[in-house]
Amino acid sequence: MHVFFNQHHALHHGRHEMFRGELVPCFEVPARADFVLEELQRRNLGALAQAPDIALATLERVHAPRYLQFLSTAWDEWVALDPKNAQRDALPSYWPIRTFRSDVLPASFPARMGLFSFDAGSPITAGTWTAARQGAACAVAGAQRLLQGDRAAFALTRPPGHHAGADFFGGYCFLNNAALAAQALRDGGLARVAILDVDYHHGNGTQAIFYERPDVFFASVHGDPHTEYPYYLGYADERGAGAGAGFNLNLPLPRGTGWPRWREALGQALQAITGFGAQALVVSLGLDTFEADPISGFALRSDDYLRMGEALAAAGLPTLFVFEGGYAVAEVGVNAVNVLQGFAQAG
Repeated sequence: MHVFFNQHHALHHGRHEMFRGELVPCFEVPARADFVLEELQRRNLGALAQAPDIALATLERVHAPRYLQFLSTAWDEWVALDPKNAQRDALPSYWPIRTFRSDVLPASFPARMGLFSFDAGSPITAGTWTAARQGAACAVAGAQRLLQGDRAAFALTRPPGHHAGADFFGGYCFLNNAALAAQALRDGGLARVAILDVDYHHGNGTQAIFYERPDVFFASVHGDPHTEYPYYLGYADERGAGAGAGFNLNLPLPRGTGWPRWREALGQALQAITGFGAQALVVSLGLDTFEADPISGFALRSDDYLRMGEALAAAGLPTLFVFEGGYAVAEVGVNAVNVLQGFAQAG
């Protein structure tokens, strides 16, 4: 299995996020990816590979040009507002919600930041664009390995991506790595691709990108958005729209869900993916379903991730794993690599 590790991921290192009314240290930290890499090396699982630079045109296959332009210059604009900003992260404070216009691009940087975001928990830092862009390159490189005949690949990158939409960031995500990988598989000649999101939090950005498309099936097993972030998307009645009607499957579960019920939902998702006729699978591999995760609410244990990998392997599809959430930092390496090991051994 080729492992595409984002060597620039630590350039994105937020100081604080807004969480329930106060600034707190960021839950999404560089050590998350580093622990996974250490565990991969400890078990000698996977061959490290370098992802080539990604072209702007490839990013534009998923993301809006004006959004990419904003991200690429955001830090410089933030510092230009006040030199002291170089010592603090950029967080949005205004949002164009209902009745406000979003078609006009404001001249004000804070206004544009609000236009392209949906929460105050995703700081932009000096290295955010570089880290996010290289992460996207890892995901696309992994997709290329599947097109070349590999059974599996792993994009080990951060910041994560599944909350990012075509033209917005949030949930610690800036570029949607899983969506870019799926699009690369489509552009590489596959007629039908599936994305399976197993993160605790619904992949609202991925769903939105493909919601009206019949060529990419999106399935997600996640915490019930009645009570869990991102709250405003991820309900079971969201089935796709237009040409995409019937190609979106959400399986929300209540807090406290353990392996037996979670495994049942995974089986439902994989059955739907098989019925869709997918030729390749992209897994948004969030590990925040772990029982000790500080911002989530499922009860999976480390051994369960081995069985998760086995179940994913049983689908019999070329599979790209893309690292997403997981904030029990000390355990995230073991849990992530357990999925990969379970998958590899089941082959």
